[in-house]
Amino acid sequence: MNMVEAINSAHDVMLARDPDTVALGEDIGFFGGVFRATQGLQKKYGAHRVIDTPIAEGGIMGVAIGMAAYGLRPITEIQFADYIYPAFDQIVSELARMRYRSAGEWFMPLVVRSPYGGGIFGGQTHSQSPEALFAHVSGIKTVIPSNPYDAKGLLIAAIEDNDPVIFFEPKRIYNGPFDGHWERPVRPWAEHPLAQVPEGHYSVPLGRASVMREGEDVTVLCYGTMVHVVLASAEAEGVDAEIIDLRTLVPVDIDTIERSVCKTGRCIVVHEATRTAGFGAELAALVQERCFYHLEAPVMRVTGFDTPYPHSLEWGYFPGPVRVGLALHKVLED
Repeated sequence: MNMVEAINSAHDVMLARDPDTVALGEDIGFFGGVFRATQGLQKKYGAHRVIDTPIAEGGIMGVAIGMAAYGLRPITEIQFADYIYPAFDQIVSELARMRYRSAGEWFMPLVVRSPYGGGIFGGQTHSQSPEALFAHVSGIKTVIPSNPYDAKGLLIAAIEDNDPVIFFEPKRIYNGPFDGHWERPVRPWAEHPLAQVPEGHYSVPLGRASVMREGEDVTVLCYGTMVHVVLASAEAEGVDAEIIDLRTLVPVDIDTIERSVCKTGRCIVVHEATRTAGFGAELAALVQERCFYHLEAPVMRVTGFDTPYPHSLEWGYFPGPVRVGLALHKVLED
């Protein structure tokens, strides 16, 4: 399976298993979603469970919160993460606070799915990475898969969770892993071992990172598309890097991070989002607090720049193999 098929399969499994599970969003029903992640589900489960909505993100979120309060398990799709901001007040002020506000009487089993990130020439309005905004908000979990196997397992875990989950899907890797070399032909997921996705129910626990590559020289913390860029860069540069796919930003698997950094003594954080107040800053602070006496060099960040995502300079902005490779060598020199 590719990632789109894996996400579709997760919906299918949960809609079949639990009659309280519903899906709603712009064009997700008859059209099957802009990336076809919900294709065929409305025909199979009916328009009352796979619901096409108006183009009104705040309204989608308000309706979904009401559904969750009444005992349903809604899966909402915001068509692009760039358009999640009209729903931000509902997510922050209502969704994230409901369990606390009700002293645990009400919980919010609601998933917010949204394609995010660049690498597709989407320009400033279809390439944003707003994960740090949601990681900052108490009461919600933030999840980003990097491969089809995790995409299905993490989404099932998110749907089954009794707390709200923001589920960002890196759209650049929907159809295949991406090593950052945009000039090369696209590789399909069919060639990748993590594309072997079981048909039935399984879950990948939230809050557990995956060590994608073991190494001794430096720890690299990454997620989403950047996992594949970092794997390819470490291989090309001949650096013995330990590469950790966070998978879940909140709750973050700090134990896996700490063990790795204490072993290697060096750490690089890589993400697509803008640098200032990006999630990499939180990771750098956590590593410094917990691993200070093991560090042989300052924690480095390779990120997007503090500008809107530029259409004409896509590959200058994107943290690609050149920038990652330079960071790998620099941190080993310090």
